[in-house]
Amino acid sequence: MFDAIVVGSGISGGWVAKELCERGLKVLMLERGPEVRHGEDYSNDLAASLKRSEDQIALEEREKHFPYYVGVSYALFESNKKFWASDYDHPYETAPGKPYRWIRGYQLGGRSLTWGRQSYRWAPQDFESNLKDGHGVDWPIRYDDLAPWYDHVEAFAGISGDYDGLCQLPDGDFLPPWPMNAVEEAVKANIEAAFPTRNLIMGRVANLSRTTKTHQDLGRKRCEGKLRCAHGCNLGGYFSTQAATLPAAQATGNLTVVTDAVVASVEYDAGLGRVTGVRVIDRVTKAARTYSARMVFLNASSINTSALLLNSVSDAFPRGLANGSDQVGRNLMDHVSTRPIVGRWPGFQDEPDPGERPTGIYVPRYANVTEDDKPYLRGFGMQGGAVRTRRSEAPGGMPWSMSLMPFGEVLPNPDNRVTLSATRKDAWGVPVPVIDAAHGRNEYLMMREAARDAHQMLKAAGCVDLNRWEEAAEHITPPGDRIHEMGTARMGRDPATSVVNGWGQAHQVPNLFLSDGAVMASSASMNPSLTYMALSARTANHAADLLRDGVLG
Repeated sequence: MFDAIVVGSGISGGWVAKELCERGLKVLMLERGPEVRHGEDYSNDLAASLKRSEDQIALEEREKHFPYYVGVSYALFESNKKFWASDYDHPYETAPGKPYRWIRGYQLGGRSLTWGRQSYRWAPQDFESNLKDGHGVDWPIRYDDLAPWYDHVEAFAGISGDYDGLCQLPDGDFLPPWPMNAVEEAVKANIEAAFPTRNLIMGRVANLSRTTKTHQDLGRKRCEGKLRCAHGCNLGGYFSTQAATLPAAQATGNLTVVTDAVVASVEYDAGLGRVTGVRVIDRVTKAARTYSARMVFLNASSINTSALLLNSVSDAFPRGLANGSDQVGRNLMDHVSTRPIVGRWPGFQDEPDPGERPTGIYVPRYANVTEDDKPYLRGFGMQGGAVRTRRSEAPGGMPWSMSLMPFGEVLPNPDNRVTLSATRKDAWGVPVPVIDAAHGRNEYLMMREAARDAHQMLKAAGCVDLNRWEEAAEHITPPGDRIHEMGTARMGRDPATSVVNGWGQAHQVPNLFLSDGAVMASSASMNPSLTYMALSARTANHAADLLRDGVLG
């Protein structure tokens, strides 16, 4: 028997395994997809040998396996398609008239191999907004509870960023930032002069601008800015399970990894009032087996984690494991965007483009923070940057363009939910998820205002030939497209309205823990992965304390 089973090997699962192993626990990590070995199984070198046009997936194959391609066309190629789950091989259903793009990575390391690496702390207001405006349940933790864990994961992962001193985007333990180019510096000066309540900063990213001893001990090297991150990084220049948490866990001698293990359900003993392990179907042979442990951690990503709970039914939990509140599957969130606002920057034609770097610029949230009287709740940030156009036919020969794309917060809504199909099963006999989610009035109103704001900002900055903001605002991304799915098994103070407590521990099953996106009680406006890391490290150490103290039996 293991001390702990960790279901999932992505960003959050890797952190849980590392922390538990370093506490001396014997840990089994289960991954439904195949093994991916650091370096040798990456497609980085292959991608470097191909022109972009030569590395495109054929249209027929895209339509069959990767219908979400439009949302990840910057990162999905023929050479790395093994890192992106096929919707044909791993089906799900959606409610009529409500499209959802569920973008997954089913292999060891999960989406830590392909993520965009934008890494931002959430701010104090992000843990208080539900209570203040009445949407969702109050977070059972506050920023101060998570701050030391942000410190912990930033130092290990390696986050490059500047110290900006903004209340809505707390500073952290950063490596030196990547530099802005000359156009971005000019745009920053002009925007901040025209809009004193807004800031344009360098994006914070999990790519090593330099290495510390911690990184060197793991064999990680400085990012070289080759921009083939979605193919895997042989240098370990960006944070991934394979480059960081997995080797740290393996170094303890306490980790066992089993790949090709599709977890079908969590086993529950009503007499003990505890989970005892998981039931697994071999991905290749379809043979079933069971693994036992003193604790179980679900880190399969929001939708898979809730689907696993819903499929783990028993006399004690007829609606799904730990689902006495009927909140499992509910309050599915993502972020929401419009088409980017893009303009050309006149001049600077002799200014060299420093070219490849792993991040762009970021405009932190200002709505309902430094600016009030908005017609919508919460707010949005913007990502973007300035680049030289590579089109020789660019009008007027202007070589620079500047873009801003908003990423807005989505309110928790219990009707945005995941259930299981009563009639359809996947290749392993597991009911497929049914996703019923749509953006609400607040999201549409916010994105219309965000597109207009972005247009006004770039115009004030000096950009010309901007695209129409009204048209950009009409093209709102469908749920799932931003690849930031959150919710479905939320944290809360009250077991009647939430699934887990502030430590990620199931209210009704004390040796069951969650710390992936499923536990999020709101979505904030920032990328969530750094928060998953901090929550996972905090949850794992709390669980280890409970096991040490005999609380879990």
